[in-house]
Amino acid sequence: MKKALKILAAMGGVLMLLLAACALNHRIQLKREEPLCSPFTKLVTVDGARMSVYVEGGGEHTLVLMSGSGTCSPILDFKALYSQLSGSFQIAVPERFGYGFSDVTDLPKDLDTVLGQTRAALAQAGLKPPYVLCPHSMSGIEAVYWAQQYPDEVRAIIGLDMSTPAAYGEMTISGPLLQALQLGGAVGLTRFIPGLSDSAAIRSGALSEEEQAIYRAIFYRRTMTRDMVNEALCVKDNAETVAGGGIPQVPFLLFCSDGSGGAGFSKEDWRAIQAGFAAECGDARVIELDCGHYVHDFEYERIAAEIKDFLNK
Repeated sequence: MKKALKILAAMGGVLMLLLAACALNHRIQLKREEPLCSPFTKLVTVDGARMSVYVEGGGEHTLVLMSGSGTCSPILDFKALYSQLSGSFQIAVPERFGYGFSDVTDLPKDLDTVLGQTRAALAQAGLKPPYVLCPHSMSGIEAVYWAQQYPDEVRAIIGLDMSTPAAYGEMTISGPLLQALQLGGAVGLTRFIPGLSDSAAIRSGALSEEEQAIYRAIFYRRTMTRDMVNEALCVKDNAETVAGGGIPQVPFLLFCSDGSGGAGFSKEDWRAIQAGFAAECGDARVIELDCGHYVHDFEYERIAAEIKDFLNK
């Protein structure tokens, strides 16, 4: 028994040394990557912290591109799509706290707080509603809530494989797992997983070599931040809030993936969720795409063309 305990203690000591070495390497790399992380966006102060808002283009409609959970650099993630649209519309990409160039915080993640921060950031960036909301994944919950609470501020919702309340009904979210992933990101274990930072945005081919380097540098700073973990822990409650608020009476254009690459459902189940939501809407069209969850990185040319047709009718 004593021998077994000694072996366990030795193994624990080795593990701690490895984690310490990993964390030290991570700090050194973060310092080297600092020049890549200078914000090229507007930084506004909301609730005492800095929030990033990227603005490009111009036109009659302002499209607000809203990122899903865990997307480390929303500005670069959406570039493939907004590069196709900014010649016709004004583009805004607000980065929630814990994402991109925005600060990491411990602020609450209930819908009223998060939506209030987004609205305040857009206003401080000089933008005015009504907006066309373009949510990806989890931010579909915030977008629908926005239209429920402030219908005059939402002209339409264009879902980029957006989640709806039904998607979270049976979902199990593990706090310990999220915290373990957060620890892994904090000590830099992510640097030793081949290809992990090569996101759909990088694979899209829309980013220059410099932008790819910036994306990777942000990735290692914004992997499972405290904000990301806390919003994931709140998402089921937030989805229930939206489910109780009814379907807002705005036009919907819903792009739907095949369920792979992060949606968390089979193709059949994911498309059934999207179709069920559309059936409850008074004005909704679903476009099914044969690609993964980050539809705006795979089918950006078709999506851009469909958006132009939708908004120019």
